[in-house]
Amino acid sequence: FKTHPAVRPMLDGGKRISYGARALNEGGFQSIPKLIFPGGALIGDTGGFLNVPKIKGTHTAMKSGMVAAEAIFEALETRPALLEGYPEKLQASWLWDELKGVRNIRSGFAKFGMWGGLVNAALDTYLLRGKAPWTMGHHRDHETLMLAKDAPKIEYPKPDGILTFDLLSSVFISNANHEEDQPAHLKLRDPGRWLAENFEKYASPESRYCPAGVYEAVEDGTGGHRLQINAQNCVHCKTCDIKDPTQNIDWCTPEGGGGPNYIGGM
Repeated sequence: FKTHPAVRPMLDGGKRISYGARALNEGGFQSIPKLIFPGGALIGDTGGFLNVPKIKGTHTAMKSGMVAAEAIFEALETRPALLEGYPEKLQASWLWDELKGVRNIRSGFAKFGMWGGLVNAALDTYLLRGKAPWTMGHHRDHETLMLAKDAPKIEYPKPDGILTFDLLSSVFISNANHEEDQPAHLKLRDPGRWLAENFEKYASPESRYCPAGVYEAVEDGTGGHRLQINAQNCVHCKTCDIKDPTQNIDWCTPEGGGGPNYIGGM
């Protein structure tokens, strides 16, 4: 994208100052989970309140926090303090109406492709105004991955260090850090599945979609391959947990304070 003739002139002469990554919650209204549990509630991106067509969620995160605070204040007057009022208050707020009104746009692109999705988005936005009497479903992201034998091989040009950069130097400026002696926070539920499934069928996709070079397929010294996990590089985007075709990767919460340190509030 950066090397496109229409984009490159805007970046020429610039300097790379930071690096980070985050998987977006694209499920929208249909994917909002149960929002309360004993001792807490889900707000912001954790609750899936991203307005997907606009790719904006700051305003909904703030609103969900305000609604949660109101529900908590009211719950403190009861024993036990339960937050059943939080989902009810959300459903009565503009946040719920906003997310419900755009619920079919992202799923339309998945169902009809780019051009069909654009037509669906226009009809839903300007004609139906978000009040369509139907709700489209979603699919799981990891189910869309093609087998390696069916995918065209892509040869990417080497990074030039000016406009495009290698992963390791980018990860370095994310200031990612984890204590060396802490338990690994990236785990394989069944280590034996990686070779037969991920490597043989999908050509180790985790080594490509990970934006921090955490996963590497390396030779094991016997002519075979094994998965090397460089957990120290992890920038906490959580893509691996979502995209792994066998759902074999488990992203666990690392020790407090570990991970990327975004300078300047990135």
